Amino acid sequence: MVKILEVDSQSPQVEAIAEAATTIRTGGLVVYPTETVYGLGTDACSNEAVTKVFATKTRPLEDPIPVAVNSFELANRIAELTPIAELAFKKFLPGPLTLVVKAKPGKISELVTAGTENVGIRVPDHPVALKLIEFVGGPITATSANLSGKPAPISLRGALEQLGEHVDVALDSGKCKLGKPSTVLDLSSDPPRILREGPISERELSRILK
Repeated sequence: MVKILEVDSQSPQVEAIAEAATTIRTGGLVVYPTETVYGLGTDACSNEAVTKVFATKTRPLEDPIPVAVNSFELANRIAELTPIAELAFKKFLPGPLTLVVKAKPGKISELVTAGTENVGIRVPDHPVALKLIEFVGGPITATSANLSGKPAPISLRGALEQLGEHVDVALDSGKCKLGKPSTVLDLSSDPPRILREGPISERELSRILK
């Protein structure tokens, strides 16, 4: 049965975050809040843990899973960050933007990239998510906490209605502020492409793409 821990969105309770981080480090699944939607987190470096994410979401193995980090340094540890990626990172992150860039070999689970050699990187603009990543000490999966093809949940209840029986710990921080998934910008292609427009518009991104 899932263990639900309430956490304040502005001043997250350290004990709850630490318990969730331990769950992730030991290969478990944690539902956690972001500014966009609730995410499903586990150790993004573990093939076994990432396999659980695919199974829980009934997600096809050929569909890559984004990861969440809490700093430019951690992102640079797992991915090749071009000058334009660095510019986008500094201008929009933390925030509702996922950057698709080339993954560094051997730094994250190969299942995350789904054979594409690329990884979607996100820095959630949410104190709970950022503190969770800090306590884990490495990247965590950042896919939405829903069944594949179903609506991304903006509340913990919505997430647990879909995935509850498969999750170990859930961090409840109320409704997500933005309520829709992040914009996805593919910087692995030339020219860059917007794969999904979300809270950050194409117009806003065009300032750096030019």
